[in-house]
Amino acid sequence: MSTKVSDHVLQRLREWGVEQVFGYPGDGINGLLAAWGRADNQPRFIQSRHEEMSAFQAVGYAKFSGRLGVCAATSGPGAIHLLNGLYDAKLDHVPVLAIVGQTHRTAMGGSYQQEVDLHTLYKDVASDFLETVTVPEQLPNVLDRAIRTAYGRRCPTAIIIPGDVQELGYSAPTHEFKMVPSSLDHRSSTAVPSEGSLRRAAEILNAGDKVAILVGQGAAGARTEVERVAEMLGAGVAKALLGKDALSDELPYVTGSIGLLGTRPSYELMRDCDTLLTIGSSFPYSQFLPEFGKARGVQIDIDPHMVGMRYPYEVNLVGDAQATLKRLIPMLDAERGERDWYETVCDNVTRWRGVMEGRARQSADPINPEYVAHVLDRLLPSDAIVSSDSGSTANWYARHLTMRPGMRGSLSGTLATMGCAVPYAIGAKFAHPDRPAIALVGDGAMQMNGMAELITAAKYRDLWEDPRLIIAVWNNHDLNQVTWEMRAMEGAPSFLPSQELPDVQYAAFARSLGLTGIRVEKPEDVEAGWRAGLEADGPAVIEFLTDPAVPPIPPHATWDQMEAAAASILKGDADRGAVIRQGLKAKMQEFLPGREK
Repeated sequence: MSTKVSDHVLQRLREWGVEQVFGYPGDGINGLLAAWGRADNQPRFIQSRHEEMSAFQAVGYAKFSGRLGVCAATSGPGAIHLLNGLYDAKLDHVPVLAIVGQTHRTAMGGSYQQEVDLHTLYKDVASDFLETVTVPEQLPNVLDRAIRTAYGRRCPTAIIIPGDVQELGYSAPTHEFKMVPSSLDHRSSTAVPSEGSLRRAAEILNAGDKVAILVGQGAAGARTEVERVAEMLGAGVAKALLGKDALSDELPYVTGSIGLLGTRPSYELMRDCDTLLTIGSSFPYSQFLPEFGKARGVQIDIDPHMVGMRYPYEVNLVGDAQATLKRLIPMLDAERGERDWYETVCDNVTRWRGVMEGRARQSADPINPEYVAHVLDRLLPSDAIVSSDSGSTANWYARHLTMRPGMRGSLSGTLATMGCAVPYAIGAKFAHPDRPAIALVGDGAMQMNGMAELITAAKYRDLWEDPRLIIAVWNNHDLNQVTWEMRAMEGAPSFLPSQELPDVQYAAFARSLGLTGIRVEKPEDVEAGWRAGLEADGPAVIEFLTDPAVPPIPPHATWDQMEAAAASILKGDADRGAVIRQGLKAKMQEFLPGREK
C-alpha cells in the first residue's frame, strides 16, 4: 500500500520525537485520523472534550517538558476553537505546533461548508510560520520549518492541510527547479553577548549599593548562576509569575512574586534599590519596577525583540541566561563590603512570611481561601507540578506556595486566560507521567471548562505511572477576581447578575466519573482534605467552600486606598459588611506588634 500524505505527517512527527498529539476529531482531518489507525496510534492521539482544551494541553505539555507541544483540529470550527490556547502559547513564548484541516481544494473559495479563511484567521497567532500544504512535495519542508521555528522562536506555528491533500500519495521533493528539500537535524545554539557589553554591565552592577534582581521564566535554566550573582552582589531577587519556579523560595533573599499578585518585600525591593538586573523576564507592569530613571539597569534576554521595553536599561545583553551569566560572573566584584541592604531584604522576607501566615489563619465564613493554599504549601510533594488558573486563586498561588528545587509551576502569565489550569495539568501528566500534578482552580474556571476535562482525566488515568492529578476548587459562588477589580478599580460594588455563580457540586460530579471527590466545608478539615487528595490512587477533586469576602490585597495597598475601596463597597455591595471586616483583618496583619509599620 502506498504511503499517503497523512501517513508521512505522522512519520515525520515521530522522527521529530513527538510522542503525543492533543486533538479532537472532525471530518477536516479524516485523512489524518485514518493514518493514525494505520500507524497504531503513534504518536498517541489524546482526545480532549474541546479543541481549546487540546491547545491548552499542548501548552501545558510544552511548558513543563521544554519540548514541542502539538495539537490538531478539523477545519472551520475546530481551527477556531484552538485559537485561545495558541494565543496563550504566543504570549508566554511556548513552542506549539497546530495541524489543522481545510475543505478540499476543489471547494475552496466556494463558500463551502466549514470553509474559513484560515490564513487570515491564523496570520497573527501563528505569525512566525503559517503555511498551507497544497502538494505532497511541500510537506517535509513545511512541517520541518514549522517545528524548527516553534523551537527556535519559542512560539506557536501552524500548518493547514486540505482534506483531499491528506489522501494524496506521498512523493518526496527532489532537487529539481522550484523544489525545496528538507532535513530533520535540529541542534540548539547558544547566543552570548559581546565581551564589551558584558564589561559595561559588570561595571554598572559592581557600582550598585542596593541591587535588585528580577527573574522570569527565561532564567529557569540558570538557577545556579542566578544564586551566585545574587550572593556576590548582596542582592534581593524578585520573580515574575512565569518565573516562580525559576528559583527556590527557600533562599532568604528571594522576595517572591512581583506585581499586583506579588509580595510586599518585592514591592519594597524595587522601590528602594539603586540598581536593577532583569534576567529572562518581560514583566509588563512598569509601575512595580523602580521609579523611572531612579535605578541603573541591566537586562539579559535571549530575544532581541523583547529587550529594552520596560525600563531605561543602560545595557541590554542579548543571549542565553546561563551562558551570559557564566561570562559575567568572573567580572563581578566578589569582595563587597557592607551587607546592610542584603540584611534588610532578608528581614523584609521573614516579616512578610509572618504576615502571610497571620492572614491565612484569620477566621472567615466558612473557610479562608488563603488558608487553603497555606496548608497545601507544607504538604506539597518535592516533585509536584502545580498549575494555577487565572482569578483570585492566582493570588494565593503567587503568595502562599513555596517553590522548592525540583518543583514546577505555571499559569497563563500574559494572556491571563481563564480555564487553563486543568488542561495544563493534564498536559503536565503526559510530559511527566511519574510526577503528581496539582491544578488550583476557581469555581468560575471550573464551570467554564474544568468539569468537562475531568472526563479526559478519567479517560487517560491508567496511562500515568503516578496516577495523582489533584484538582482543587475554591468554591465561593463568585467570579472573585473581577468582583474585587470592580471594587478597587471602578469604585463600583459587586454586580450580582454578572458575578454570582450557580452552586455546583464539584466533588459529587467527580465521583460520578469514578474519580475521588472530596468536599471540605470547615477549616479544621482542610488539611485532611488535601491529604486525602494527595493519597488518592487516581485523579481527585477537592472542593473547598471558601469566603468570597477575603480580599486579594495588593502589596502596595495603603490605608487611603483601602478606605477608597471601602467607600465603593458601601455604595451597595451585597456583601459589604463581610468584605470590610475581612479586608481590615487582613491588612492589620502588617501592623501588629513586632512588624514594622
